[in-house]
Amino acid sequence: MTKRASALAAPPEPASYEAALEELDRLVQAMESSQLPLDQLLEAFRRGMQLLNHCRSRLDAVEVQVKVLEEGQLKAWGDVS
Repeated sequence: MTKRASALAAPPEPASYEAALEELDRLVQAMESSQLPLDQLLEAFRRGMQLLNHCRSRLDAVEVQVKVLEEGQLKAWGDVS
C-alpha cells in the first residue's frame, strides 16, 4: 500500500466512547503543544472531528435509551433508532 493510499484509508472506529475520548484528549494536547507540522496538524484535526462525531453519536444513543427507560419501556441497544 502506498503512502497516499494508507493516508486515505479510514482510521479504525474507537472501541468505546471512553477510548474515543482518550484519543481525542491526546490529539488536543498534541495540537495545543504547537509541535506538529502543518500536515500532521490538519490530519489530527480531521481525526479529532471523527472522534467528536463518534462521541456525540454515542451520547445521543444513550440519551434515547435513558428516555426509553424513564418511560418504562426497556429496549435493547440495537433497537434504538
